Amino acid sequence: MLRMVLHRSVAVAAVCLVTACGSPTSSSADAGGTKQATGSATATKPAVPATGGPGYSATLSARLVATESLPPGFTVEIATSMAQDAGDRRADVDASCSHSMMPLLSARRLTGTPSATAAATLSYEAGPDDLWVGTEVLRTYTDDGARRAMTDLRALIDRCPTLAPSGQGVGGSYHFAVAPGPQLGDDSLHLSHTTTSDLGTLEWDAMLVRIGTTLVVVQAEGNKPGGGRYLTQVAEAALHRYQTTGS
Repeated sequence: MLRMVLHRSVAVAAVCLVTACGSPTSSSADAGGTKQATGSATATKPAVPATGGPGYSATLSARLVATESLPPGFTVEIATSMAQDAGDRRADVDASCSHSMMPLLSARRLTGTPSATAAATLSYEAGPDDLWVGTEVLRTYTDDGARRAMTDLRALIDRCPTLAPSGQGVGGSYHFAVAPGPQLGDDSLHLSHTTTSDLGTLEWDAMLVRIGTTLVVVQAEGNKPGGGRYLTQVAEAALHRYQTTGS
C-alpha cells in the first residue's frame, strides 16, 4: 500500500512538471496556473475549454486522444497551460551530463519553440493496486523544429545515457536509451527512461512520433515496470486521433 501511495504521488508530481500545474485555486489566466477539464469515466471525450493559460491552443487540444479512442477505464484531463520548451538554447545540448539536463533527457522539454501546444493527463486503473498514469503533448512547428527536436534528443541520449543519484530526496540513478519500438508516422522514437532507487524501479518511458511538422509525445509517469504495453497502445491511438482530425 505504501508503494502504491508513493507511486501515485510521484506520478501526479511528474504530470505537473509537464503541464505546468498550479494550485486548485489558481486562475487559468495566471502564467503559472493550470485549469483542467476532467473527463468522467463514462464520457466519450473530455470537454475542450475555449480559452486557457499561456501556450494553450483550443484548436490543437481538440485533436488530443479522446476516451472513445482508448480502452474502457481510461480518463483524459485536458490542460490549459503548458510548460515551455527549451527554445534555441543549443548550448544545453552540448553541456555536461548533469542533473540540469534531466528535462531534456527525459523529453519533458525539447529543443526548439513550437508554434502551438496542447497537453492532457491520461490515467488508467489497471488493477486495485495498479494505476497507470501518462501524458500526451502535441507540438506543432512552423519550420523543421519537429525533426530537429528528435535529432537533438537522440544525440543527447547517446552522450548522456546515465545520471548518478543527485543526493537529494528519494531519487536514485537515472538511465536513458533509445529502445526498440513500432515505426510510427514519418519518424518515431521510443525513449526508455528508468529510475532505480531504494523504492525500486519506476518507468518514465516516452514515445515520440513525428508526423510532418507535428510531434505527438506520449509519456509514462513513474509507473511500475511492464506499463510499456499501455504506452504503445496510447501512442498509436493518439497518432490516429491526430491524423483523422483537423483540416
